[in-house]
Amino acid sequence: MEYTHLSEFEIRPGMLSIWTPELPGAAWQPDARPLTSVHAGYCAGVDPADPLPGRGRWIGTVFEMDAPFLAQAWRETLRRWHARHEGLRTTVDPSARTRLTAAVDDLVLAEQPIDGLTDGTEINEFLRGALELRLSPLVWPHCLAATVEHPDTADFTVVVAADHSVLDAYSQAILILELRALYREAVEGLPSRASATFGSAADFAVLERAAALALQPSCPAVTTWREFLAGGSMPRFAPHAQRPVEAGLPQPSVSRRVLDLADLERVEAALDAIRHRLSVAVFAGLALANRQRFGESGLRTVMPIATRPDLRWLESMGWFVNVVPVDIALTDTDGVADALDRTRAALRRARTAGDASWSRVLELLQVAETPRFGVSFLDIRVLPGYELVADLRGRTLRAESYSPDEVFLWVVRAADGLYVSTRYPAGFPAEVMEEFLTEFGHALRAITAMESAPAPHAQLVAAAHSAADPVGYAQAPDASHGAPDPLTGAAQVG
Repeated sequence: MEYTHLSEFEIRPGMLSIWTPELPGAAWQPDARPLTSVHAGYCAGVDPADPLPGRGRWIGTVFEMDAPFLAQAWRETLRRWHARHEGLRTTVDPSARTRLTAAVDDLVLAEQPIDGLTDGTEINEFLRGALELRLSPLVWPHCLAATVEHPDTADFTVVVAADHSVLDAYSQAILILELRALYREAVEGLPSRASATFGSAADFAVLERAAALALQPSCPAVTTWREFLAGGSMPRFAPHAQRPVEAGLPQPSVSRRVLDLADLERVEAALDAIRHRLSVAVFAGLALANRQRFGESGLRTVMPIATRPDLRWLESMGWFVNVVPVDIALTDTDGVADALDRTRAALRRARTAGDASWSRVLELLQVAETPRFGVSFLDIRVLPGYELVADLRGRTLRAESYSPDEVFLWVVRAADGLYVSTRYPAGFPAEVMEEFLTEFGHALRAITAMESAPAPHAQLVAAAHSAADPVGYAQAPDASHGAPDPLTGAAQVG
């Protein structure tokens, strides 16, 4: 499944409607359950007077429902979805920054048809503007939906967008089949599927905040972060390569296939032979590419990981993500085998911080700086029904960012290959990013040479450069399914 901007998704012409959940003011009740550490910090950093609160913040999903559009059934679908997930009926008291929660009884879904707007490109532009304007972590609703009915093909496009405080990347992916199932149940007049795995994100927050408050400066997680930040600041991605540009420019975005399925399966077979996991290979490949292209002695970054602690929250909508530090130190003579070993050790060190709220740890360390360079790996086959999601043209979406210094990479093991998506500052040369991603592909291909005999890094890179199959530049297709991360036991998502 491609992680991209809405502007890069071709919406077919049709009839657009915006669907907004509404609740009377009296429905909101004080909720003693806390916000998670990251949620509270996130809200504290938002200007309540910002006229475009969703700018650079919202995330979402787009797909095509394989059924005719029935307005009443869709209305009921959204009502059931909000009833199921308490996090969609939670907001923040703007004065006290405490939780408010509403029961579903008074919730209604208001439809706003957008008359006279049927061109797909114009619909896309309209939605991007509306989401920047309307989505905020401080003002409910934090989640909106749009439908584009296509009468000629008897189906419709669905866009779901939310402030990051109520969705994470795993939520973005699983909501496609959830909404599809809810819609079919509503159309057929069936009750919704019951499950013990739709746990409340607010209940998770109770556990997370208690664990965060229990952290002490002597805890292993704090020590791991302290050592990571011993140099004085969060890592940056190739800051010396950036050129000065005017402020406020949107970040470029790249999405491409690094390995096709045949290449990827050869790499995975080689990894099986030497007892390494694909997640280790991905980070080792990035470290080798960083050394090859920028002369860096490895890779220092942060990694988002899923924090759904048990099955109770497996299908929940919410923000279940922590961040851990990854420090892969290479020598000038390290080959691929050395890089894999050092990377596995680095990822194991990162595990010591997996259950500790990164925002609380930074607070204990008196570090105000937030991460500027992150890498996420996800084997998307962990998600159920990935073949169907591909047929529905499913995409997970991120808002365009305007950061002058952030770089993020999302690496996905999809059904037909390995993909990478990235966003980076407007002042970072596109050709330099392309060269880095190409080196990443070369480093991964070099792993296959390890099946027969070890070889120095330079020989392996040379062999990879001469491989018959070039690095693919195709846009990532709609794949979505994968296995849990071998080190964390959970899919790593941002």
